[in-house]
Amino acid sequence: MKNIIFTVSLFLMVAVSSCKKLSSLPSDAISTETLVNTSEGLTNALNGAYALFKDHIEFNGKVDMNNMYLRQFYHLTDFASDDIVCGQVTTDPFYYSFSLDHSPAQANSRYYWYISYKIITGVNTVIDAVEKSGKNDAATNQLLGECYFLRAFCHFNLVRLFGKPYPVDPNSPGIILRTNLSDPSKKARSTVKEVYDSVLADAEKAAGLMTRSRGVQYASQEAAWSLLARVNLYKEDQVKAIEYADKVINSGKFSLATKDTYPKLFANATSATETIFCIAFTVVDDYGKFGSIASMIYSDGNSGWGEEYASSSLRAAMSAHPEDVRWSYIVPSKDGAGVVQKKNGIEMYYISKFSFQDNLPNLSSPIMFRIAEMYLIRAEANAKAGANAAALDDVDMIRKNRGLEASLYNRVVPAGSTALDVVLAEKRIEMAFEGHRSYDVFRNKRSLNKAYWGYHLTGLKETDVDLSRIPTGYPNLTVPYTSPRIIYYLPVDEVLSNPLATQNQ
Repeated sequence: MKNIIFTVSLFLMVAVSSCKKLSSLPSDAISTETLVNTSEGLTNALNGAYALFKDHIEFNGKVDMNNMYLRQFYHLTDFASDDIVCGQVTTDPFYYSFSLDHSPAQANSRYYWYISYKIITGVNTVIDAVEKSGKNDAATNQLLGECYFLRAFCHFNLVRLFGKPYPVDPNSPGIILRTNLSDPSKKARSTVKEVYDSVLADAEKAAGLMTRSRGVQYASQEAAWSLLARVNLYKEDQVKAIEYADKVINSGKFSLATKDTYPKLFANATSATETIFCIAFTVVDDYGKFGSIASMIYSDGNSGWGEEYASSSLRAAMSAHPEDVRWSYIVPSKDGAGVVQKKNGIEMYYISKFSFQDNLPNLSSPIMFRIAEMYLIRAEANAKAGANAAALDDVDMIRKNRGLEASLYNRVVPAGSTALDVVLAEKRIEMAFEGHRSYDVFRNKRSLNKAYWGYHLTGLKETDVDLSRIPTGYPNLTVPYTSPRIIYYLPVDEVLSNPLATQNQ
């Protein structure tokens, strides 16, 4: 395993065509002048930022295979939603997300905070070096734009986890903005609104700089537009959300997977027609059972732990349409008689969205933005703007490509529902397990219904599980958007070292 002492200077020494290994050369081995004046210096330094999304980096004196940006991202987002169910009580820190029993000392949120700011500091170093150099050729601007994108992307993911949703309270504490190398180490949290403003400014600047795409495994102009569409939707700026979603859709560079190609979309993320931006993994990045994303939610024999499953709540939402090709990513574990197996009373429906790149059960290149989301962003914004027909047209565009040609809305909102209800229900199924669900619920000021069997229910024993009825009498069966536990505590490391960083309640 890597044994790395990582500093800002070392970030500049990342030299990898594969974005895999981080250099451990002396911290003074490269100057910022060399960084921007060598043919490969800038590219290598930036590629190191992408590597930090998938590498296991030393934290608090050790390298832990659980510690990876993307692994923790899915811990902190999807495991807190109603799409995934926990099959047992565990000491693994992801259990805090399931149970909402958060702690400032929980290892996954601490590492996620640490590695996010490690990436931000690194790209700030590159931005500072390039802007001081005065270089502004197209190739340099592309790389500079990627830096602004990554800073915006990391800040936005942080504020979603540690700050309240924008529509709930934009003036509440957000996160610590780090946009300059001269920032003091002890710095107060910016408000949620201030963070959003910074993210939008960075993403807009990134979009203007990036004109030479290096492929979907790197940021691009379309990736920046996608981020702008997402952030503006979260901000309830429907006009801007539609504008940027339109830019991506109308670019002509991406198309929805069909019902025939969709089952292989995520295994072939780097070449899929839907992918706008993904974190590319290769076979040398296959961490197997002990450090991958897939091993938590899938097992092919003994390939993974496979202790978390697609929830009965999500499966019920999909049950009306067994012909929906999106079922291809929900894999029931059956015994020899064809009966779905149970673990501690919970039915085992594995999730394979992060499996089978190069036919390996634990390998994938997780997609951060894809074209289906842009259709759904546009649909949600139109629904909120009162353009119901346009919203349902975009929902039907997706359904036509998921095997549901016979079950279209045809511009008719079902009785008892709103166009927004339709869009959010479709997005839940389409974007399941991709880190969206909880945010979509809470930013729309709705409650998360967790009244289904699973070990997110505090005190549950296997003998209590009765799949014929809905559980009652447990805490957090319904999580309102006003609950303080829809966001995480700031890590204890930050609060102890930075007295200006106020803690969440």
